Amino acid sequence: MDGLDLPALEEFFARHVPGFAGNLSAEMLQGGRSNLTYLLTDGRTRWVLRRPPLGGLTPSAHDMGREYRVVAALRDSGVPVARAVALADADVLGVPFSVVEHVDGVVIRTTEQLHALPDNDIQRCAFALVDVLARLHAVDPEAVGLGDFGRPEGYLARQVRRWHDQWLRVRTRPLPDIDVLHAKLAEACPAESAASIVHGDYRIDNAILDAGDPASVRAVVDWEMATLGDPLADLGLHLVYSDPVFAPVLDGAAASTSDRLPRVADLAQRYASVSGRDLARLEFYLALGYFKIAVIAEGIHARHRQGHTRGSGFDSVGAAVAPLAAAGLRAAARIGGE
Repeated sequence: MDGLDLPALEEFFARHVPGFAGNLSAEMLQGGRSNLTYLLTDGRTRWVLRRPPLGGLTPSAHDMGREYRVVAALRDSGVPVARAVALADADVLGVPFSVVEHVDGVVIRTTEQLHALPDNDIQRCAFALVDVLARLHAVDPEAVGLGDFGRPEGYLARQVRRWHDQWLRVRTRPLPDIDVLHAKLAEACPAESAASIVHGDYRIDNAILDAGDPASVRAVVDWEMATLGDPLADLGLHLVYSDPVFAPVLDGAAASTSDRLPRVADLAQRYASVSGRDLARLEFYLALGYFKIAVIAEGIHARHRQGHTRGSGFDSVGAAVAPLAAAGLRAAARIGGE
């Protein structure tokens, strides 16, 4: 299978995965516009393997060791995660990869899947996701062994610089709105509101939900961008994912953009109530979220143009970049109540 060497994986599993029965089979899972994600089984047990994308242009976003470490650390924290199983360096597949247990449940990726639920369940699901995000932000990094997982001080300024640097690395065409948005964010960048573990890409399709109750989150997945930083950056990005301009990044039908989900203001109020955090400067975090997604979308578009993406639904991603940047400028114009 593209991106995997099953004989090499079988040798690795035989050495590092207790109870492995031999003879792995694999299939690529849907979703994941960045790291490649596979379902593996030996006929008795199922695991999920994640590895960096083929031809990746943004290596700092594909640190498998960081993703594995945070999942392992959060196991007994009250934040739902898959059980960490194994981490490998580049000797096995040519790139590092991580293996976690497979968690049974459902992943809601499309509006069609979401709209099969009653309105009350959709609302309960949305608020449950916000509650889990607040729970993550309440975890003491030191207490779970992640005290050195990042540098919270200066996090926002580094994010603004980092995503502009990524833009310069992956851009396929000039887009002045990105440069203007970067300048506005750099000028308005505040001190961090607090320090916490941040997921970095928190949305409905990065959660496995209980098949019988969509308001029960069984595992949060895709931790490749996790670090220590400002929790409101996580919230801002989560709220930005509800904007329909994001839909083309997930093939035009992203569940997070459904108009049947609670309003952004209601989700923000839920987070404020559960977390006790002050959201007075939320517009900055929204603008930063748009900036980040625009750059990520351009990176996906660049890999697709070079033939490095696998699966379907990538043709529309590039068309989302300019509208995301424009939406970011509108949010930036409201910073400070402008």
